Amino acid sequence: MIANIPHAPLLGRNTFGIDATARELIEYDSVDDLRSLAPMREPFIHIGGGSNLLFAGDCGTTLLHSRIFGVDVIDDRGDYVTVRAGAAVVWDDFVGWAVASRLAGVENLSLIPGETGSAAVQNIGAYGSEVKDVIDSVDTVDMLTGETRRFTKEECGYGYRRSVFKRSDMKRYVITHVTMRLSRRFTPNLSYGALRELTESMTMSPSLSDMRHIVIRMRRSKLPDPATLGNAGSFFTNPIVDRDTAARLKAEYPSMPQYAADDGGVKLSAGWMIERAGWKGRTVGHAGVYDRQALVIVNHGGATGDEVIAVARAVISDVEKMFGVTLTPEVNIIMNSRTSSCSN
Repeated sequence: MIANIPHAPLLGRNTFGIDATARELIEYDSVDDLRSLAPMREPFIHIGGGSNLLFAGDCGTTLLHSRIFGVDVIDDRGDYVTVRAGAAVVWDDFVGWAVASRLAGVENLSLIPGETGSAAVQNIGAYGSEVKDVIDSVDTVDMLTGETRRFTKEECGYGYRRSVFKRSDMKRYVITHVTMRLSRRFTPNLSYGALRELTESMTMSPSLSDMRHIVIRMRRSKLPDPATLGNAGSFFTNPIVDRDTAARLKAEYPSMPQYAADDGGVKLSAGWMIERAGWKGRTVGHAGVYDRQALVIVNHGGATGDEVIAVARAVISDVEKMFGVTLTPEVNIIMNSRTSSCSN
């Protein structure tokens, strides 16, 4: 079934709580429904749970949204179980299902907002884990031709908050299902320092269920609930710089956190730099930087998309002036009929 909603209100479809309207919203229930919409010659934007979006104003582009649900076990080989989830499955519901089924691999990604299809686009990550660690393949529909295509994990081109689906020339592919490989053998991933510290006082190694509860408690202590304070989680990605730049910054700021990146570069802490630039807890108008986590920009109530963007641009400017590093928004900013960024 396909639902076509003209002049669709978006207030309840974005966790920033921006009051905007879309020219048209199309929701679909199956792969065949989605294929029937092709070919889509005009620009469109596919949205998930709205947890990584910022509407700068009313949206003049057609929005697509999946209602493909369900989680199916498609292969069970003892220690490993392969499952296939519909793109519209709420991500944390999937994590809860996996933990309840005693299947490990996604517990450190508990409570991340959004839907499963979007998780595969963004390569969501937290506390030492990324969704690419469990993804086996991703099923899609090409909206120019209506043909289906399965992308292997390697073809997805995953990196830090990166996938092939974020490229402008690949946005014609809409994810319908995500296939993941989970394990019946649980070994807690305690590579993230703060997570490890929380478990050190436990008399026994944490169970799979323990890990989910610990992660949820940690996230709730640091990140605002979008139901009470509009936000899209981390607004910026942690920048990756070359080793010479990292060494220069470390010499000038000895306490600056730095981490090895997969590509041989060095990952910096955007939150640390934003806080040092004086933005943690600072409010301008109806928007500001969260007082517990400087990576998060929040809507204190009634903020427009432009107000949030103004705060983000000011943060980018001050961090660049202080450290010579340019922050990149992780949030997709939709400006009328296109996606954009704060640096444009």
